[in-house]
Amino acid sequence: MRSFFIFISGLLISQLVAAQTIPFDMNETIVTDSGENVSDFMDIISTLDIRQDIRLGKMLEWHIENNKKIDGTDGFRVEIFFSSAMNAREQALNKKKEFLSKYPDYSVHIMFSAPNFKVRVGDFRTKNEALKLYKKIQRDYPGAFIVPDIIDFPMLKSNNYE
Repeated sequence: MRSFFIFISGLLISQLVAAQTIPFDMNETIVTDSGENVSDFMDIISTLDIRQDIRLGKMLEWHIENNKKIDGTDGFRVEIFFSSAMNAREQALNKKKEFLSKYPDYSVHIMFSAPNFKVRVGDFRTKNEALKLYKKIQRDYPGAFIVPDIIDFPMLKSNNYE
């Protein structure tokens, strides 16, 4: 029994060691900023033989096209107003002005989804971030609630080093 266990262990270890082989020298610079040694990398790429179902390529193209159509990323906003009244558009614009006068640091979005006009606030990547704003405005807007939405891409802040 002990010899059988040693034999199986040796077989597994030999497979793990064999799986760690690298087809090219890691010390060699493959790609540099000046474009040197790119041909070595391209030789490796050109020798790859990838076999996949044609439908996978079509699905990947479909996925890329759909992502190009979406102008943003998944996130959350706080909805402070919605209405389908005859003057809902004017009400939404007034809510936007009112909110911006109280909280100018947040972005406000007016959306029309037939038959409703909606006013949504903020661009938050997590629900926890949206919850902070919700708690802050809850007294002024008691009917507000958090909704998942496609948000604008976050702005990258530049570091000001002095």
